[in-house]
Amino acid sequence: MNPTTAAHEKPTTNDPVPAPSSTDDSIDPVDSSTIDYAAYQINPVESSTTADYGSFGPLAHVNTAETQFPAFAGELQPGLWRPPKRQMANPAPLGLCGFALTTFLLGTINMQTRGITVPNIIVGPAMAYGGLVQLLAGMWEMAAGNTFGATALSSYGGFWISLSIIFIPGGFNIQSALIKADNGSTEMFYDSFGLFLMGWFIFTFLLWICTLRSTFAFCILFFVVDVALLLLGIGYLHRDAEGAPNAPVIKAGGFFALLGAFDAWYVALAGILDDSNSFFLIPVWHFPWSEKGRESRRRDLEKQASGV
Repeated sequence: MNPTTAAHEKPTTNDPVPAPSSTDDSIDPVDSSTIDYAAYQINPVESSTTADYGSFGPLAHVNTAETQFPAFAGELQPGLWRPPKRQMANPAPLGLCGFALTTFLLGTINMQTRGITVPNIIVGPAMAYGGLVQLLAGMWEMAAGNTFGATALSSYGGFWISLSIIFIPGGFNIQSALIKADNGSTEMFYDSFGLFLMGWFIFTFLLWICTLRSTFAFCILFFVVDVALLLLGIGYLHRDAEGAPNAPVIKAGGFFALLGAFDAWYVALAGILDDSNSFFLIPVWHFPWSEKGRESRRRDLEKQASGV
């Protein structure tokens, strides 16, 4: 069947809407300007940059209950699709709070606050709150149609679960196995753990790139977390003369982790506050080059032109 011809034929009651077939996702075989959307009882595809946030939280960039999307291999959707409407709350603040608490503990331990140097206390929160709860929040973001939120929260949930597995006392014996394999030396474990952190530094850098058109608070969150992971990774890979992790670099990483924790709590609060539970809202500071910033400047210019 010719996909162009199929796009102009009004489907019958029993016939499903034919989806254009193509082996190359980068080429659209149908000229969208010629499609009779009324015949299919659908609206033209809206740009996600013009979608209103509405009642959605800071991580939800598209009102998926109102917007229809074209075929996209990244979503494994071969034709026009719309995520199902769901009566669910915004899961982003929950995931951010789980991330913030465990990151706060990680930062204080790495800074050796009150002489704490053994990281065992982080195992419980990392497994339950920062791990499982944040992973669930990421899955709920996936149900809400927010790809970025699902990727970020689910991945960091996995990060905290894996970190707790590494340090759980008497559990999987990962640390002791590496030390035994290195004839009693801790160098192999430190190198392995440093590479583990550097991998998460790379992943966080990719997420940070995606926030450059969002808000200042959102962008800074991923920036400081990325710096923290980089410094912690360097601290374990480039050790001191005695073969121990580089204490000043580790403490610097802990400081940036604390900044990330407080920023995550701030962004979570921005997603929780509304007119029903607070007398005020907190700013998130949209970048001037963001869609929201350009819209604000456009309104200001219109007001100046009208003399208001």
